[in-house]
Amino acid sequence: MAGLVPAIHVSLRPAKNVDARDKPGHDDLHRTMSVRLKLRDIAFFERPVQFARPFRFGAITINATSQLFVRAEIEVEGRGTAIGASAELLVPKWFDKRPELSPAQTVDELRRSLEIARGLYLARTGFQTAFDLHASCIGAQIATCAKKNIPALAATYGTAEIDKAILDALLRGVESSFFDGMAANIPSIDARLSPDLSERDIRTFLSGRMPLQRVAIRHTVGLDDVVEGEGGVVDPRENTGARYFKLKLSGDPAADAARLTRIGKELDALGRDYKVTLDANEQYADLAALQALVDRLEHDATLRPISTRLLYVEQPMPRDITRQSPLGSLAARGFIIDEADDSYDAFPAARALGYRGISSKSCKGLYKSIINATRAAKWSAEGEAFFITGEDLTCQAGLAVQQDLALGAFIGVTHAERNGHHYVDGFGETPIAEAQAFAAAHPDLYADAGRGIRLSIHDGDLLTGSLHCAGFASSVHPEWSTLHPLAQPTPIQEQLA
Repeated sequence: MAGLVPAIHVSLRPAKNVDARDKPGHDDLHRTMSVRLKLRDIAFFERPVQFARPFRFGAITINATSQLFVRAEIEVEGRGTAIGASAELLVPKWFDKRPELSPAQTVDELRRSLEIARGLYLARTGFQTAFDLHASCIGAQIATCAKKNIPALAATYGTAEIDKAILDALLRGVESSFFDGMAANIPSIDARLSPDLSERDIRTFLSGRMPLQRVAIRHTVGLDDVVEGEGGVVDPRENTGARYFKLKLSGDPAADAARLTRIGKELDALGRDYKVTLDANEQYADLAALQALVDRLEHDATLRPISTRLLYVEQPMPRDITRQSPLGSLAARGFIIDEADDSYDAFPAARALGYRGISSKSCKGLYKSIINATRAAKWSAEGEAFFITGEDLTCQAGLAVQQDLALGAFIGVTHAERNGHHYVDGFGETPIAEAQAFAAAHPDLYADAGRGIRLSIHDGDLLTGSLHCAGFASSVHPEWSTLHPLAQPTPIQEQLA
């Protein structure tokens, strides 16, 4: 692409920064600590989430869904019990886009994935590290889900959400922040699931992290979103000062080019520098269709506002076609995988096909994000540029957005898509008292400017200072008594009837 801006979204060199490890009273044992735990219980809950506007990506439009909450109780060896939590939307038709399945059926897949993972994790009854627990269950999780026709990406949702809750409990049990705990490798992440890396690679990456103080938001422009005028891409009430924009693609090169031309005209009126990314959500049928889009970006002068500021193109083709389609001459451009990232070996496989990057999403697994960030740093140090990006799909205000933000800040993602605050009205259906508790505990992240409590964005950035607290990036938990137990999925026999 003419004028393609190189994209290195992982800070490969620690920056001077305010770090909790430099604060007086920091326990130096956290630098080398490894702790074992015994899992006592896992419980699932959900809460309805009504969207403030339709969100169309790929072939699906979402107006509402439910948010999952996980509560994990553990015994920390020698330290007593601790409770941890995680949260994530149950997003339809993303983890599994098969056309024969309804949106509700794909949400049921996620519920089944959670229940299968719960059984596998609770079957491990002895003391072990957090990563031991994950590594001992992930293979069986994918295999068991496959027998129930649940694809790998949906299968890993179950382990991802449980892992976050367990890590939250573990960090609370040892009174460590996420940033300190991961730098010290408290979960004991090793290379057993990533044989292309060494134990030293992982230790070096973790111990050298200096978490970012600020992470820029990347404002999502969905396929049904307004482009021009009030409510459009340059309306400050919509983009909240963003300098980065994520533009959804439909898979039709001509239609996408026409829409990108309109968006480019609007963005040029911003009066500030900006960068863009494109996301096709698997909608480009094959390499020929993708080449047609790239040709337009390279040669159509009306697309210059987009092409000269383009950082990368995300998951252009269906995941199965991706695995069979080397990019060839397109490899010189910046492409990343997202939906095709369903295993620990996905990034090395994508690299061999010509891809330069991969997304980090806590709903796909925090340990895999850390392994992939380690890879990006190692490969880049060897001479070629590789990167990991932050792509928000399922993070609502509160626990979910804080944990995903902390993960990105730790691995060095300088800007991240944050669509939760845009498509849901603040805390949505969350009780006011719970939203107020989050705002009081994390005043740099939330504010009430007369429309209720919502994310507080500072010159296009989110601040991470209050995430330096005991636990996984949150001083408070959801109000458990206000949540519903996770709904039971419809029996498969009834779905097929």
